Amino acid sequence: MLTIKLINEQTEKVIKGLKKKNFKGAEEAVENVLAIDKKRREAQTKLDQALSESKKLAAQIGALMKQGQKEEAEKIKEEVARLKEISKSLEEEKELAEKEVNALLCTIPNLPYDIVPEGNCAENNLVVKTGGVQTELSEDAVPHWELAKKYNLIDFDLGVKITGAGFPVYRGKGAQLQRALINFFLDEARKSGYEEVMPPTVVNEASGIGTGQLPDKEGQMYHCNLDNLYLIPTAEVPVTNIYRDVILDEKDLPIKNCAYTQCFRREAGSYGKDVRGLNRLHEFSKIEIVRIDTPEHSDQSHQEMLEHVEGLLQKLELPYRILRLCGGDMSFTAALCYDFEVYSEAQKRWLEVSSVSNFDTYQANRLKCRYRNKDKKTELCHTLNGSALALPRIVAAILENNQTPEGIRVPKYLIPYCGFDIIK
Repeated sequence: MLTIKLINEQTEKVIKGLKKKNFKGAEEAVENVLAIDKKRREAQTKLDQALSESKKLAAQIGALMKQGQKEEAEKIKEEVARLKEISKSLEEEKELAEKEVNALLCTIPNLPYDIVPEGNCAENNLVVKTGGVQTELSEDAVPHWELAKKYNLIDFDLGVKITGAGFPVYRGKGAQLQRALINFFLDEARKSGYEEVMPPTVVNEASGIGTGQLPDKEGQMYHCNLDNLYLIPTAEVPVTNIYRDVILDEKDLPIKNCAYTQCFRREAGSYGKDVRGLNRLHEFSKIEIVRIDTPEHSDQSHQEMLEHVEGLLQKLELPYRILRLCGGDMSFTAALCYDFEVYSEAQKRWLEVSSVSNFDTYQANRLKCRYRNKDKKTELCHTLNGSALALPRIVAAILENNQTPEGIRVPKYLIPYCGFDIIK
């Protein structure tokens, strides 16, 4: 979340940034934060004065008793007791204001960086690069859901029977392809210096709040009501929360983690042709890369993460493009985000396969994730993460873009992981 210091010192910049993020009621939200924080500061000032006065008076009681001035000492005791009651009331007032301002700050999104384009929808995103292997298919090329059925790779109907729509069953070489991609992505992450972790796929409320998934205004998370736990929408949540309430040493940064998990998203309101097959699922596999860094180095970290994801798509021989998202199309928590999309030749459309984001200090402030600099002072870290990669649409693009009359060709970098070079 945004810091009170930032909102107090750069109010106009904050409001301007929130408007760029397409956040409605920016002025009102900022005014409310400042008003409640003013109440908190006033309560703190009065509390400090009351405690100071109480301490001074309490120090006089012993001396007065020794001097035999019992009546005077009793009057001071009564005053000290009165000040204690006032202090208790002021403490409660201050704590209530702190809770109110923190709750309000949790509803305010992160500020976008200056290089983020203006705009409020996907059409305003900026294409910054295209690359990869361009594919030409025959006129009778078919989408991946038909290929999956033809080659018995993925059974969507069986998933509906077992669970419901959006929970496919991978079979035979379809399952092998999934496992091959998972191992390939993890190996590539380790080669790039990421330490692999295997986190839980269920998290508590504090973890969801820490990375900004909670409060869940769009209802995208699966909630286990009885235990008040949440199924993760991405490994970003448990991995980043490893560093909640932690003070790191600057010499240990950047920290680089990767994780493979199943991910769960309700995707409320998703329907139509654009969500057929693997295009949008409720449960899917994903490898996530996460970095914890200093403010001075986070731009370089972000660039290195972008290069890592781009390298994966190049090795998979897929046509891709990189977009810098506009303010209104970025996530609630991101300060700067780049999306990677691969082109589906059979569907004639771009499919998003990765988002790589820098959150600045926004998540770190929620998490209380800090580092101790060379001067022994503690500062908020920068957090970053990205999909490297999400499997469903990668699988869709591989199947569609590599279909031939003989079968589906496997990209050469995947062959050692699959154990086969063509799906027949």
